[in-house]
Amino acid sequence: MSTRHYLVLIAIAAVVTVILTPLARRLGLKYGVVARPGGRSVHKGEVARVGGAAIFAGVSVALLAQLIGERYLGWGGAMLSDGTSLAGVYLSFVAIFTVGLIDDIVGLTALPKFAGQLVAAGIAVAAGLRIEYFGNPFGGGLVALGVLGIPITLIYFTGFTNVINLIDGLDGLAAGITAIAATSLLVLAAQGNHFVAAGLAAALVGACLGFLRYNFYPASIFMGDSGSNFLGFALAAVSLLGVMKTVAAIALVVPLLIIGVPIFDTASAIVRRMRSGRPIQEADTGHIHHRLLGRGFDQRQTVIIIYIWSIALALGAYAVRYAPGFVKLLTFAVLAILSGFMAYWLGLYESAHHHDGSSEEGGGSG
Repeated sequence: MSTRHYLVLIAIAAVVTVILTPLARRLGLKYGVVARPGGRSVHKGEVARVGGAAIFAGVSVALLAQLIGERYLGWGGAMLSDGTSLAGVYLSFVAIFTVGLIDDIVGLTALPKFAGQLVAAGIAVAAGLRIEYFGNPFGGGLVALGVLGIPITLIYFTGFTNVINLIDGLDGLAAGITAIAATSLLVLAAQGNHFVAAGLAAALVGACLGFLRYNFYPASIFMGDSGSNFLGFALAAVSLLGVMKTVAAIALVVPLLIIGVPIFDTASAIVRRMRSGRPIQEADTGHIHHRLLGRGFDQRQTVIIIYIWSIALALGAYAVRYAPGFVKLLTFAVLAILSGFMAYWLGLYESAHHHDGSSEEGGGSG
């Protein structure tokens, strides 16, 4: 596939999402699928939280366009030849989107929500997406995971899903971070000739950019769990279809660096709650975006700061993937110092206000 084809997929996903988001907003308001102010939320008034439906539709139409282009228009790519596994992967997308949509409409407790995520991940694994080996960084060669590859892959999928869900707390935050991550994965997949992964990444970029038209501060609609769950899950799928196909020892690290900010935010929340003797699923106001707001930044400034941090980590992931050994170590050192400074400055491991009986939802404010 050429750069032009990827731009076409980005444009299709963006246009479909832009067209359908107002419809999703009207339906959300009509049927009461809304986020209400209060608690950890910083928005004012009721805001529809079913934007994930427009994002999912944008990605779906872009993938369909690629399949039609391959069959009838002579487009390059490999989605048709990879049709069986692609159908299974798309079925897993439908499953994770459905779980999130049910959560948005009726509200799910942590256990059924996690069970639904596992089912979706299981479908993806059955379709052939799994971590089967990793490069041995010490002795060279490959280390086969065997049957352990299945639970590791399930953890990988649910981990990606939940870190994007948990970072979704301000207008435009989750969509922007996903767009940055998907762009990075698109470049890496295209350079490695992993066309299915690159096509999917392009669709994600377009859908996120289209959604940001309505979701950037001040947002008129939120993506909800249907959007954040789907985006995190899809990023995991792209990384397994693309970057993880390489035998390089560093392959497993690259996608984790690319979504380093939400991973860092989730890890610090777990440490913070364990240190204060609270359940790790209990919601608080100690996330990165809450801390930046507490430092006096407004919503727009806070989101842009996190975007810049995410871009820095994405560039670092690219350097780690292709740079010589010394540059890899230097990159790791710089990223570690940057993240460590941010953690210290924001006090991420210090206790924060919490809300008894609540759990992390994500999407409450953007």
